[in-house]
Amino acid sequence: MIQSYQVQLVALPLARPMATAIHRTTHVYCALLRVQTADAEGQSFVFSLNRDRAQALKYIIDSLANIYVNTDQTPETLFQRALIDINASGAQGFAVSGITAWDTALWDALGKAQNRSLAEMFGQVRSEVPTYASSGLWLSYSIDEVLDEADRFIQQGFRSVKLRVDGQVERDADRAHALRNALGDDIEILVDANQALDVDTAIALARALERYNIGWFEEPVLHSDLNAQRIVREASPIPIAGGETDYTCVGMQRILDANCTDVLMPDLQRIGGLTEMRNAAKLAESRHTPISTHIFTEYSLSIAASSENCISVEHVDWYEGLFTEPVQIKDGQAQIPTGAGTGFVFDDARIAEYGF
Repeated sequence: MIQSYQVQLVALPLARPMATAIHRTTHVYCALLRVQTADAEGQSFVFSLNRDRAQALKYIIDSLANIYVNTDQTPETLFQRALIDINASGAQGFAVSGITAWDTALWDALGKAQNRSLAEMFGQVRSEVPTYASSGLWLSYSIDEVLDEADRFIQQGFRSVKLRVDGQVERDADRAHALRNALGDDIEILVDANQALDVDTAIALARALERYNIGWFEEPVLHSDLNAQRIVREASPIPIAGGETDYTCVGMQRILDANCTDVLMPDLQRIGGLTEMRNAAKLAESRHTPISTHIFTEYSLSIAASSENCISVEHVDWYEGLFTEPVQIKDGQAQIPTGAGTGFVFDDARIAEYGF
């Protein structure tokens, strides 16, 4: 039972500014949640690329305290209660992020109370999982900068990297060509359009990129236009990945029913936390669809460790400043933490520098 809680806002500076087809930012803004049970402290965070919306996250988390504090029920039951509670605000939107914070922190506390990792509690099937470097290769980089950063990723132990594209077909193909020549055939290259393209441009780009042995083409078109994504998938010689922008298993079911993706990418914050992320993995498995978890590397590892159909986790270094230890990468594999709960603990001294 959660007896008390605390929410803290922090602004984490990025090592280099991020530029995708739809976003530009120099910071990520996080709402950190700490919950205290009789036996342990649980921790979690959710984030925004906008400072003001991080404030809104705090209000949403606070608004759910009446569901989670002083309630002796399972995370699964509390998740359903919270989903009903936010219904008037929209169970397929921003309010789901508040549930994620509570659900993840509660699971972390339960693991710590039992001195067991969540990977083990969820039915661990592996001790490491493939990962790809996703903290760079932005559109704002020159080709030389892309190649330099890709080399740094390889030196860090990655065997897969993600390049951003924006539908300038010749330019995107030139960048992919240069990257493939520099990395050779043994390194996987993924591409992400961040929903910026129309159907014709997406198909043209997929065909232009085919010769460079691209692992997947992520979010080529607007996420809500599942018919457009299905058309792209049917015409693309490259597998299509998507799903990060939709909410809960309702959204995942809609994507799977539309037959519009080859790899499902549930996002911990939008899915509603570890409870629903486990459900999403099982749902995808029932439809013979692999998953690759979207960002939230630290917390998603417990899902990847316990899901046979998880083929990779996305690695971003944005949140490393929150924790005492970073995710460990070895030969392209993220190592599953063995510590209690999520296996990651807030670094209070560093966090104090980032508060706002």
